[in-house]
Amino acid sequence: MREAIRPEVPPDRLTVPSENRFTVRKLKDMYRRKEITPADVIREIIRRAEADADMNIWITPPSMERLAPWLRRLRRMDPDLPLWGVPFAVKDNIDVAGMPTTAACPAYAYTPERHASVVERLVAAGAIPLGKTNLDQFATGLVGIRSPYGETHNALRPELISGGSSSGSAVAVARGHAAFALGTDTAGSGRVPAALNGLIGWKPSVGAWPSRGVVPACASLDCVTVFTRDLDDAILVDRIVRGEDDADPWSRSFGPPRAERPARLIVPRRRPEFFGPFAERYRSAWDEAVERLRSLGIPVEASDTGLFEEAAALLYDGPWIAERWAALGAFIESHPGAAHPVTESVLRQGSGASRTAADVFAAFHRLQELKLAARWLLKDAVLAMPTCGGTWTREEARNNPIAANSALGRYTNHCNLLDLCAAAVPADPADRDLPFGITFFALAGREGLIEETARLFLRRKATTPVAVCGLHMRGFPLESQMREHGARFVRAARTAPKYRMVRLPARPAKPGLIRVEEGGASLPLEIWEMPLASFGAFVASIPAPLGIGRIELEDGAEVPGFLCESYVLSAGAEDVTNPDGWRGVASG
Repeated sequence: MREAIRPEVPPDRLTVPSENRFTVRKLKDMYRRKEITPADVIREIIRRAEADADMNIWITPPSMERLAPWLRRLRRMDPDLPLWGVPFAVKDNIDVAGMPTTAACPAYAYTPERHASVVERLVAAGAIPLGKTNLDQFATGLVGIRSPYGETHNALRPELISGGSSSGSAVAVARGHAAFALGTDTAGSGRVPAALNGLIGWKPSVGAWPSRGVVPACASLDCVTVFTRDLDDAILVDRIVRGEDDADPWSRSFGPPRAERPARLIVPRRRPEFFGPFAERYRSAWDEAVERLRSLGIPVEASDTGLFEEAAALLYDGPWIAERWAALGAFIESHPGAAHPVTESVLRQGSGASRTAADVFAAFHRLQELKLAARWLLKDAVLAMPTCGGTWTREEARNNPIAANSALGRYTNHCNLLDLCAAAVPADPADRDLPFGITFFALAGREGLIEETARLFLRRKATTPVAVCGLHMRGFPLESQMREHGARFVRAARTAPKYRMVRLPARPAKPGLIRVEEGGASLPLEIWEMPLASFGAFVASIPAPLGIGRIELEDGAEVPGFLCESYVLSAGAEDVTNPDGWRGVASG
């Protein structure tokens, strides 16, 4: 076995990436080339954690004293293990032997002698548990501000919420404190923080990863999840920790995901609702994400998603809130004042006698009907929704805690009740330093569908803009040709005032855009994005007198687009230049 740890390297010779981007692949490659050691990485992580101390990311932060035994342990391990020397963070409701588990409540703290099942499997693969991260107390919340250890700041804009309840785990990855981090997810806690910090949040099927050693929130619904920067890292972690645990009553047997292309992508027929101070920007980001989905080459179907809304409402308005009280009620009653006021208020909603046993069974029966409807709708299909419909500043969420939390769960709460797996992935940002994400859902055991969909969505192909001004625009007969070539609508634009439009003698009638030396007008068009791989075939299909040339836009930029040869003017083509472009001509 080769030596795993070399002597400490002077700081000016360290090759740890200075940018906040650790991934499993990057670290393993650097270890293999002997450019860096795990000890170097740990020292850099400790430095970063100390620099970010006021962001309230950690409850038990990484320290060299605590992590030195883990580094020595690597010397006895095979460096070819899949996670050898890879540092990860652990949400502080998941047990790590010898580290306190607090669930963000100091009075609840205990020090376990054994790792949680998922941690056991990760350390057996060579990973290093760095410490314990902050969370909404008892994993009750989606905001990231319900902790006596401080409000976790958003990784990009500290005035905004980080999302919860796995707040510290998400921000630890986003700030470069860990290559990946474990969270938990009952109502969206492993997905909302991913969206708000620009990460991937992978939520397996309920029971696919063991939950032994996890402080329960709703034991029948709880999932352990992972935050990563890279989809491959999430899949790798899934393959390592997946599998039954004979000591876990909630564990189920699901095989490892095998990527498979869905038959359909389903999006809500009714435009999702958005909220918070950035609602309009989120709305635009969702529209762009849907256009991107349409470019993946998978049929996209708009469907009524009311069943998911109804299931989501059951989580806190139905009897499942009593399950939280069943897990934590005895502690709350015996430790007055120990819990965060908002957390205690939420938990106590499950303590009353407002629901009868008959109400509980009625809710279970209705949920079973909704599960059946979901199975029919999602057969071989993937549902896409916004991960969350908005965000707030920490102050805004603090001043309106229940409403803010409820809104954040609008598109997440249904997932575990309906027995779905999910992957939250970044889409194009809503604004500068304002990430936006969508979530893919599939039936339990069909993680392969969401893996393939996420991979297609995240893949950035070489593309080219294409300006269209006639029948290839949205709503016109040849829009389908754009879709068939993998193009997606980007934005509306206008030409520089240098063009005329003619009606060509064709059926159906189509326009031709001609650049002129004088007497030109600024005309509306659409900018689409098309993969370069299909651009050549698209151009070859364009009949004369049309072709692709450079079109000057109103802002001076030039993009490839449809132009018409000028000889048609002398051939008697009708000039139909209209300030509303071809839409104005067609509707006139």
